Amino acid sequence: MSETNLALDHDAAELKKMGYEQELHRHMSGFSNFAISFSIICILAGGISAFPQALGAGGAASVSIGWLVGGLFAVIVALAMAQISSSYPTAGGLYHWSSILGGKGYGWCTAWFNLLGLIFVVASVNYGVYDPFFKTLIAPLLGVTMPTDLILPVLGSDIAAVLFIAAITALQAILIYRFPKFTTKITDISGYLIFAIAVILTVSLLAFHHGNLDFGRLFTFTNFTGTEGSVWPKSEGTLFPFLLGLVFVCYTITGFDASAHTSEETKDAAKSVPKGILNSVIYSVIFGWIMICTFILVMPDIAGGVKQGLGFFDAILSTLPAALKAILGIGIFFVNFLCGLACLTSTSRMMFAFARDGGLPASKTLRTVSKTLKTPVAAVWTSAILAVVATLYAAAFSVLAVGCAVFLYLSYVMPIAAGILAEGKTWTHKGPFNLGGMSKLIATLAVLGGGLLAFIGVQAPNEKVLYVTIAMLVVMAIFWYIFGESKRFKGPPAVKE
Repeated sequence: MSETNLALDHDAAELKKMGYEQELHRHMSGFSNFAISFSIICILAGGISAFPQALGAGGAASVSIGWLVGGLFAVIVALAMAQISSSYPTAGGLYHWSSILGGKGYGWCTAWFNLLGLIFVVASVNYGVYDPFFKTLIAPLLGVTMPTDLILPVLGSDIAAVLFIAAITALQAILIYRFPKFTTKITDISGYLIFAIAVILTVSLLAFHHGNLDFGRLFTFTNFTGTEGSVWPKSEGTLFPFLLGLVFVCYTITGFDASAHTSEETKDAAKSVPKGILNSVIYSVIFGWIMICTFILVMPDIAGGVKQGLGFFDAILSTLPAALKAILGIGIFFVNFLCGLACLTSTSRMMFAFARDGGLPASKTLRTVSKTLKTPVAAVWTSAILAVVATLYAAAFSVLAVGCAVFLYLSYVMPIAAGILAEGKTWTHKGPFNLGGMSKLIATLAVLGGGLLAFIGVQAPNEKVLYVTIAMLVVMAIFWYIFGESKRFKGPPAVKE
């Protein structure tokens, strides 16, 4: 028997210890596992579309210093998640970990936060594919003028945006369920493309910049809250505006739970998944910081950049030759499409895993796996439909971006928090990736940081995120205690040590 077959047999045996049969096609390499998380983080997606949120908070310092602070927090969370994923490499990921470490009710709550965050991230990424990337960069190349007066009544959504988002989300769903191997290959390519385009973009902006580079502006704090172009209401002082800017990096560097959700499709998962989680975050922090600092350096005027909002990107690209701008525009549009593709893949795997344990309505349908394609078809299409529905809200990007960051990081820190109490007691099984004596310290820092992010994420003008959170908790309580979900839901099978 070949080494590959032995490894696959070992993965299947480890999965069986956790009570599951091998249903999905285990074809992903360690790089593929890294690439799907790296593609979702995609510094060319959130690193551009959410950039004005940081710039409009504390100016250049919110961008450059804020990225490093938020990036450190993301690394700490990734370390804690990587250790748990090495112990329990299943498609359920966070939900499964929370159930094992904190109980089935705790896991059930984690699943809903994670699922809502994943749906929001698909919606926000595909919204960004339309605006600014298609609307600003691609449409002018095609000579297309997007209509701005087609508005849905009551909801106020841009009909052109909704139709565009629905079309590309449907295309992503077709690729995921019908061509899984091809989807993995182009996601792998996306990993290389993000590196290449980010480097070319950075070098080009610096090469064609006229004038001196003022590195001092990277560390200059200016309170732009309440000014024209800023999304944030006026806040006094330095600390709070700076904290508001952290939403930028936390929205960009998120979605790395995709490595966990594709565990059952990854070879040698107990080793590959932790590496995928951690490396995707570290490389994104490094390359992303260089890129966003370049944006700051080549801006003619920081205050002007705040006023331009999303238009800042087209403004700094205008310094490049037309042909180079067109090539970069097409490349950025393509990797953003692939970012959405990876997001939808992760969401569908999470939905499949939760349905497999009976945690969703129509679970029997949603857990169905195609016998020939080895993909969860119903989960893919349901995830796609819900993501499109989420974009019907008029101010989609702002609320979706902040909401997905808050909900995803809450779902990240929930199993980490449970692990602090369970480690050395009910959690005695550690995988190849082990933090040793640093485990509880790192987990504690991750939980404290997650709480701070949740606080920041519900501040005006994103108080709707708080309303959604409260409504979600109320609905979950009703279903759990009144509609009998606590008795009906059995949770994941017991793990055999």
